[in-house]
Amino acid sequence: MSTEPTRPRLVVKGLKKHFPLKDGRVVQAVDGVDFTVREGETLGVVGESGCGKSTTARLLMHLIEPDTGDVIVDGLKAGVPAELPLRELRRNVQMVFQDSFASLNPRLPIEDTIAFGPRAHGLPAGDARRRARALLARVGLAPELFAQRYPHQLSGGQRQRVNIARGLALHPKILILDEAVSALDKSVEAQVLNLLADLKEELGLTFLFISHDLNVVRWIADRVLVMYLGRIVELGPVERIYQAPRHPYSRALLQAMPSMDPEKRTEAAPLTGDPPNPIDPPSGCRFRTRCPFAEPVCATTEPELADDPLGERHVVACHMDTPESGHSRAGVHIAEALENA
Repeated sequence: MSTEPTRPRLVVKGLKKHFPLKDGRVVQAVDGVDFTVREGETLGVVGESGCGKSTTARLLMHLIEPDTGDVIVDGLKAGVPAELPLRELRRNVQMVFQDSFASLNPRLPIEDTIAFGPRAHGLPAGDARRRARALLARVGLAPELFAQRYPHQLSGGQRQRVNIARGLALHPKILILDEAVSALDKSVEAQVLNLLADLKEELGLTFLFISHDLNVVRWIADRVLVMYLGRIVELGPVERIYQAPRHPYSRALLQAMPSMDPEKRTEAAPLTGDPPNPIDPPSGCRFRTRCPFAEPVCATTEPELADDPLGERHVVACHMDTPESGHSRAGVHIAEALENA
């Protein structure tokens, strides 16, 4: 996959969403997220359940209104009528959800489901149906066989192909895929992933690919964003992170990846315990309660993620990665720290 620098297509600045509870406390689901997705690239987003991946995706689409922060598509701020109203945002940015059945209307034939978006945006009904049929063919579903079927008459893989076709119906620039293949068996998953790679190449799409499957992310992504408890802890080129992660959490995730090699079996959990409660996250570094290298500075000072406006660098939010941070291992690569622990 190409890693040559290109212009930013999606820029996210200071994105935050706290959900209030009845007792006055708040769930800090996403708490100050900044990243850039370049034109034509695939940014993979990984992290444990509850880290804020899916909430971030919904905030980008404005399916959930952010408390603060900006979502900028091709230099235009989303949600601002004078720049990029929500109607235009959703023409340019589309999303494929994890649950292929729940995200389809069970009462509509799939041809009508795919044609609905173009019709809502002013395309005549006949043209919308023709576009829907062309997209069905493009995702490998013969229109003469599938156009009039209902969601319950399709397999999971077929339904997800319909969802991909629907996501492409408005000719978007960005496609957000939220666990889009996680519910599929491996053979179907491979088919859908190959389809996505082909469509990305043919249509010049930009992907934000959210998944808990690190093997899939390594195959499809150009860069990887690692989230923990509502914040980004590491961001950089996929092979750099997979071969030399610089945050203890990233390393633990990669060590937990299943291996087909019997000589590389995981015998001890690289990370124990559940993430802290997002209602009352730890002070300073949010990972410190599970980190083997935590020191007093980790409790008192929040590590900062370096600014990377063009999305070209490998950046990490860890005191060990920051010279003169006050951590005894400051400036020591995480791999060396683990070897000497």
